[in-house]
Amino acid sequence: MTTSETRRPLSSLVIAAACLIAGAAGGWFWQSHRGVANKAEIEQVVHDYLLEHPEILPDAMQALQKKQDAKQLAGVRGEVEKAWPGQVLGNPDGKVTLVEFTDFACTYCRHSVEDVEALIAANPDLKVVVRQLPIIAPESADAARMGLAAAAQGKYALFHKAMFAIGRPDKAGIEAAAKAAGVDLAKAQAAMADPRYENELNRNIEIARQLGFSGTPSWVVGDRLLSGAVGQDKLAKAIAEARG
Repeated sequence: MTTSETRRPLSSLVIAAACLIAGAAGGWFWQSHRGVANKAEIEQVVHDYLLEHPEILPDAMQALQKKQDAKQLAGVRGEVEKAWPGQVLGNPDGKVTLVEFTDFACTYCRHSVEDVEALIAANPDLKVVVRQLPIIAPESADAARMGLAAAAQGKYALFHKAMFAIGRPDKAGIEAAAKAAGVDLAKAQAAMADPRYENELNRNIEIARQLGFSGTPSWVVGDRLLSGAVGQDKLAKAIAEARG
């Protein structure tokens, strides 16, 4: 995965934002010159305005992205923010919810662990819902299932940190992380035979598809959808906006 937002190409947002501005400017021009304006005149006004005020494009792009994010979240927010029992970091009763779609085989997810820990420390009201999205390596699903089993035993936070500290998951590494977290391996193995575990992973993949996420890490906070290792500052800004 790249470290930039990848859900929608920047060029598409620029074009869409320009069209948004063009529509607004065109409406103003039409009202001001009713019966006189034609298509060429409107296009020239918009062209000149954008050249004189290019600083409005970032604001327009951000407003458009927020609108699109809110539309994609409509109807699925409750499902997105509902955690698998125990698979929560930070404050379980937090006022603000940050959802992270993650894969234990993802390098950028590993790099984001410290960012999330810093955000939790700085925001006592932050609830972090972790959604396993095992799409990178064949062993990703095995690590994800163990993560769910660890959560069921109240050991998820410890397993999360231990698994990412080990590196790319394999059978030995997954068991080592589980032992380090204090997971009862026999109990975990028995639990993972439950179809609910596989259903949860499939559900996460479907939710990610609905939200337009194609990789990890991906994030949901408030009305914002973010893709990639966007960094602590960008996540902090989104958390502040969600808090209102």
